[in-house]
Amino acid sequence: MPSRSDRFLACLVVLVLAPFMLVLPCSSQQLAKHLILKDGSYQLATKWEVKGERVRYFSAERGEWEEVPNSMVDWPATDKYEKERAAGAPLAAAADLDKELAAEREAEEARTPQVAPGLRLPIDGNVMLLDTFESQPQLVEIPQNSGEINQNRKENILRAAINPVASSKSNIELPDAHAKVQAHGSLPSIYVQLQPDQAVVATSAAPQPEEPWDRFRIVRMQTKQGKRIVGDIKVAIYGKMTQEQKLVPSIADKLTGGWIKITPVKPLDPGEYAVVEMLGKEGINLYVWDFGVNPSAPANAMALKPETPAAQPASDQRPQLKRPQ
Repeated sequence: MPSRSDRFLACLVVLVLAPFMLVLPCSSQQLAKHLILKDGSYQLATKWEVKGERVRYFSAERGEWEEVPNSMVDWPATDKYEKERAAGAPLAAAADLDKELAAEREAEEARTPQVAPGLRLPIDGNVMLLDTFESQPQLVEIPQNSGEINQNRKENILRAAINPVASSKSNIELPDAHAKVQAHGSLPSIYVQLQPDQAVVATSAAPQPEEPWDRFRIVRMQTKQGKRIVGDIKVAIYGKMTQEQKLVPSIADKLTGGWIKITPVKPLDPGEYAVVEMLGKEGINLYVWDFGVNPSAPANAMALKPETPAAQPASDQRPQLKRPQ
């Protein structure tokens, strides 16, 4: 039976060796070799052996023996990698990884332009409003709303009775007196993401005319009887139809990622507005994106806020990407 001193010595050995035992898995990964496969991936392994058509290796990540077909291993790349690491030369795999990450970052930034510090447009956003709430820039998606045509039959009948040759008049209306999205600043920017043209089955060889990218406008709406009027439609006695809207002077700029920025020339007065798509001689699209301007409105739901930069380490060194060993 072990004495008390023997048991005490055994416990002391365990306590001394415990920290080193915890470090072993990490050290084994750092010292692991790269078994590079032909598809460009690799396995971290401390050792391997070829047995016929199979390669048996000890995984440094999972701590067990595993196998892959010998035909999947890129032996020239594996040998080159190990020689470069032993010589201390810059690893080609690490350089390629840096280039790949930089290219992906540039492509991502091109698809999502920055509109404020730490705030970028989403990849799929359709129509976004850049607002300022409590001194913070925010992006809010503007939902699309369907306008309805109110033919004003009573008014048209009265107009016809007074003047039989007068034109009829209809209104393009939206329900409710206020839009769900409200801008708190008087000079908001609107970002519209152009959708890729859908394939159209043509009946002739004539190409389809390309729609202008700056076909979007801002209109001021009137509120009447709990509804908002986008514009008027007038039909003359001889059948000609025209539309009238109160267009807000604005500037359209083309951005990367298929985005269009629409900015009012002057600050907007409090009220109700809509972004409309102009269809040339056909007037406007009845599907609009409505918003309001109200400095005292509550915060918009689901607003995108600037990303907070991560705190730097105490040593004032930026965290480095982990490169292949």
